[in-house]
Amino acid sequence: MRLGPALGPGTGRGPDPAGPGPGPAAGFGPGPAAGPGVESAAVTGPSVAPHAGMAALSPRYRIGAALALAGVAVGVCVHLGMTFLHVAPPNTVSKQHRESVESWIYPEFEQNWKLFAPNPLQQNIAVQVRAEILTADGASRTTGWYDLSAQDGRAIDGNPVPSHTQQNELRRAWDFFVSTHDDDNRPVGLRGALSEAYLRRIMVLRLDRADAAGRDGTVGRVQVRSRTTNVPPPDWSEEKVSASPVYRTLPWWSLPEDETRGGIG
Repeated sequence: MRLGPALGPGTGRGPDPAGPGPGPAAGFGPGPAAGPGVESAAVTGPSVAPHAGMAALSPRYRIGAALALAGVAVGVCVHLGMTFLHVAPPNTVSKQHRESVESWIYPEFEQNWKLFAPNPLQQNIAVQVRAEILTADGASRTTGWYDLSAQDGRAIDGNPVPSHTQQNELRRAWDFFVSTHDDDNRPVGLRGALSEAYLRRIMVLRLDRADAAGRDGTVGRVQVRSRTTNVPPPDWSEEKVSASPVYRTLPWWSLPEDETRGGIG
């Protein structure tokens, strides 16, 4: 009967070919002794990641954050709804709530386009101004026409970041005037006088910037006109349009005393 390998003297075990001392059999016995900082996975289990984002907040702050997000969402929805009603074609809802929509949109969120009805510009409109200058000796003279739209165009051309004033101030002021006056330049509605004052003050500021009155003169009156020309059709089009400019000249406006030297009242 085979009893196994021969026993070594005094050991009770056979010789260990891997080294001089005995070692635990594979898969048996305790592992390395646990030292400081060493944790056993069998005892502690897998580590849990800490909470992040809103989950890390206390319940009170979670409620506050949720209410803030809900308020922002409601505000965005209201703004989008008002803007949609403003640019959409006239309908029952927009007519019924017209005052509310306009009070929300004007003046900060005004839109000059209409949904489902694009209206690309087919005309070039230039706004021009001239002034009557009063001199110190009591005489007067009239300046030539200052093409303010051309000045803005030169400032914008080639400028990667043109200012909002250069792009829109003069154009919007003229559109405001036209929309509140009839073809005979008579105001229609309560906003007519406001549009006149707004346009006049822009003219005075531009003339003062150009030093139209000179060193000893003052601006007594201003006159504004528009020069409208049709955008020529493309070469492949058979459409024929007039190339002659059309002028709309407004009456002379006398300036209040506080505007004669470029002030805005």
